[in-house]
Amino acid sequence: MHEVHGFSSEVEGKLEMEELRKVLYELLSEKLYQIIISNPRIKEGAFKIKFRPVMVKEQLLFQQTVYEGTKVFHENLDKQEALESILACMEKDFRQLEGESTELRVTVLVSKKSKVTVKTAGKKQAEEGKQGMLMRPDLSHNRMKKYILEEGKAVPFLVDLGVQTREGKIVRARYDKFKQINRYLEFVEDVLPVFNKGECIHIIDFGCGKSYLTFALYYYLHELKGYDVSITGLDLKEDVIEHCSLLAGKYGYDKLKFLKGDIAGFEGEEKVDMVVTLHACDTATDYALKKAVDWDAKVIFSVPCCQHEVNRQIENKDLAPVLKYGLIKERMSALLTDAIRANLLEEHGYDTQVLEFIDMEHTPKNILIRAVKNKENKKTGIQAVTELLHVNTTLQKLFEGDNQ
Repeated sequence: MHEVHGFSSEVEGKLEMEELRKVLYELLSEKLYQIIISNPRIKEGAFKIKFRPVMVKEQLLFQQTVYEGTKVFHENLDKQEALESILACMEKDFRQLEGESTELRVTVLVSKKSKVTVKTAGKKQAEEGKQGMLMRPDLSHNRMKKYILEEGKAVPFLVDLGVQTREGKIVRARYDKFKQINRYLEFVEDVLPVFNKGECIHIIDFGCGKSYLTFALYYYLHELKGYDVSITGLDLKEDVIEHCSLLAGKYGYDKLKFLKGDIAGFEGEEKVDMVVTLHACDTATDYALKKAVDWDAKVIFSVPCCQHEVNRQIENKDLAPVLKYGLIKERMSALLTDAIRANLLEEHGYDTQVLEFIDMEHTPKNILIRAVKNKENKKTGIQAVTELLHVNTTLQKLFEGDNQ
């Protein structure tokens, strides 16, 4: 065990950071398990940052995960970028670092007077310590990903919906659906701190369809996490509603119900905590988002689909050479539609993110808008953009109606 103690002088402080740089350089390798940076110096901003090694196209990178409020941000960095990022964090923003590899354990503490203490332990010392043996690093791109709904463990609704066999194996043709369900639950997991576990969470799922994700949401929140939830799935197809209702009864999901109805005319709830609208076609998404805002929902998940409205409206002389290509115009219109929706939600008191729902190689349309209520209405400037492009969407009109 060796220690490098903090010094008061500027010169000694630089030597101290240089020693930390050398230790981190050794730690950042394929043998790394993880680095956790915590104990922020100020309350605003990130409260924790994690680094772990990943293999991407045979290149060793380090995934930086930043935890800020209810949001989580990921970025893959090369070794030098990761090193500089960690050093910057410890110099300015955080007071504690813990790193672990198969050969090394590192602890860094920064005092209120900016004195830095670096402690390192070799593999033998670490194994003899209270923490026991070091964990093996997980290069997730080379290993089986650990999903929230585990492979090999049969889940009744996944079996009945044809995603799993009765032995818990994933049906090869439905593996993309299995990954999509788990990706969705990861997004939900990020916002759980918004909810009080002692209260019932009221959720509306507009356009639920075959309800893979509706059942997954109920199973995850109620069965796995122990939350009291009440979920209503809404769809126009009567046979789909009947089938899903039978399955909910079969599993004993007493607070999961399915109703026939359209989004625009739905008036069945007074208080809703979460609104989910996945693949609601064209302007149906806008009506769902407006209802979510009217309910003052704490969380909104929306995966829009088939955005035709802006494609019919968009016009700009300077962009004419771009918009003359039908495919380009269609994709630009779809992206613009989602950008308008995200900005309008920010203007009505939501922290909004636009995320990739599943890999773009499967479909270019699966963008997810995730919004969490924060009570602060922001000025976004989106109105100027829509005027420039001669666009006025249904969601804009619905909000404008509130001001008349």
